[in-house]
Amino acid sequence: MPKQEDKVTVDEKPRETTAEFLASLAEVLVIVLFIMTFVLQNFEIPSGSMEDTLLVGDHVFVNREQFAPPTRWMGSLLPYREIRRDDIAVFFSPEQQGLFLVKRIIGIPGDHIHLRDGTVYRNGERLAEPFAQHKLGNFDPYRDNFPAVPPFEVRNGKWKQELSSHIEGNDIVVPPDSYFAMGDNRDNSYDSRFWGFVPRKNVIGRPLFIYWSFVTPEGQYLVRDAGERMGFLAHIVIHFFDQTRWRRTLRIVR
Repeated sequence: MPKQEDKVTVDEKPRETTAEFLASLAEVLVIVLFIMTFVLQNFEIPSGSMEDTLLVGDHVFVNREQFAPPTRWMGSLLPYREIRRDDIAVFFSPEQQGLFLVKRIIGIPGDHIHLRDGTVYRNGERLAEPFAQHKLGNFDPYRDNFPAVPPFEVRNGKWKQELSSHIEGNDIVVPPDSYFAMGDNRDNSYDSRFWGFVPRKNVIGRPLFIYWSFVTPEGQYLVRDAGERMGFLAHIVIHFFDQTRWRRTLRIVR
């Protein structure tokens, strides 16, 4: 007598309908659009003041919400925190309206800062800064012994007048709701030594990672001639593969 086989019933998963697929896709697009609109913003590094941490032509995503004041409806969703010493921040220039800058936060409110022979001292402690570069190697009394030398070289008249009011002994003291920012390329950085403190309200966010890096001449961002801008765009298309810095792609900014 032939042996009867046990029958096994397999429940088939219902296929996703076109409408359900489009609804899922719409949800993903809404989330991505929300993140790109309210959380992340892309920036291109325009100058060499943050070398070698950030190079001219690095394109970075900036977290716009991490340093923003927490809101009631999003406070539990996003990782807000206060700005810390040695954070890298993107902010509006205190000196030139509409200009974005990226620097490292060296001093937070209440910190006492001074430089001696190019070395930074914070609250009496000499800082070990592996990210700091001294590429020019020349000595500038005002820049390297800040704020001991009177600011004859400061172009910002407002800062030249205010500077003395923030000095205690040999240090400059960071006031409330303000930050002292410097570029990692210390000999070639136009920063808080020359234009003053960064107001808290000027801070935009923190760079997260480099998503693309292309060899770019310093000062390219200043070019306004349409022909020259189109010429550089054509240069990018032609040299995309051989002048993209592939090793910097997806590098975390620290």
